[in-house]
Amino acid sequence: MNEEVRLMKGNEAIAHAAIRYGADGYFGYPITPQSEILETLEALMPWETTGMVVLQAESEVASINMVYGGAATGKAVMTSSSSPGVSLMQEGISYIAAAELPALIVNVMRGGPGLGTIHPSQSDYFQATKGGGHGDYHLIVLAPSTVQEMADFVALGFDLAFKYRTPAMILADGVVGQMMEKVVLPPQRQRRTPEQIAEQCPWAATGKGSRGNRNVVTSLELDSALMEKNNERFQRTYAEIERNEVRYETYYTEDADYLIVAFGSVARICLKSIEMARAEGIRIGLIRPITLWPFPYEAIAGLGAKVKGIQVVELNAGQMIEDVRLAVERDKPVRHFGRMGGIVPNPGEILEAFKRDFINK
Repeated sequence: MNEEVRLMKGNEAIAHAAIRYGADGYFGYPITPQSEILETLEALMPWETTGMVVLQAESEVASINMVYGGAATGKAVMTSSSSPGVSLMQEGISYIAAAELPALIVNVMRGGPGLGTIHPSQSDYFQATKGGGHGDYHLIVLAPSTVQEMADFVALGFDLAFKYRTPAMILADGVVGQMMEKVVLPPQRQRRTPEQIAEQCPWAATGKGSRGNRNVVTSLELDSALMEKNNERFQRTYAEIERNEVRYETYYTEDADYLIVAFGSVARICLKSIEMARAEGIRIGLIRPITLWPFPYEAIAGLGAKVKGIQVVELNAGQMIEDVRLAVERDKPVRHFGRMGGIVPNPGEILEAFKRDFINK
């Protein structure tokens, strides 16, 4: 079968991939820089082709609670927003995690705090990887660096969410959401039938006769002992995810004297910085975490043990650097370079910062 290749924005790729996955519903609210997801879904009108529901809710709070309801019935449902909008969703995300329901959340990050700027950022790392809402829970967090990954991670996110009965998040910075690249679109999947949902989703009462076999979906437990058992079960699930689902890529690490750690669009910029450094005889390697949670601690620890120092590059004041420092020996120098407010560094700036921290001390 011939591949279907299109030129599109990362946000548009999310929308196309959601339809082709066979998603049952999207509930969202417009906010820059991710509004094209909703706009593209509305333009494609999948309710006429696949039956997918697309609804612009009255707010981010409403949209995440619609996702909660859809997930409780076993449907493949999703939402998208950008940083302050995702902040409004945190209570609902925590409820979905506590109810052990699968859902897909897309966050195309902009600068903050507060309303901040409409320009790109990576400053929601803490919000995504450390829970964001209240309680001891995790999201599976996927960090795309290309438009192709924006498309691919829709299916991956949904599949992981259903496999582990937990929400998954695509955490993209505004650069990846807005840039245009060629993307190979996935083939169209059929939406699951009520019978398939009933078989795959034991928490969902569906189909004929389900009215007499209702399952109450809730995150409330008034008995502390039972709530502790719930949390122990959650932690066993998270431990399984950490064992099985860590994803990352490495570049130029075989002979590296130094290591750069970066995710999303910044990892692409760092690759050019590394090529410039190697042309000067400075051997730097790159590790790009793809799953920000579970984080590739062991991979970074292994590479970190072989190099003289590590530079963490992010579009924030220093967030992922905390996890990198947890991964490596305390006597290993770990430095940070970041830009904020929507400013994206160029390769020369990154290389200059690296030299300042490690070469020209």
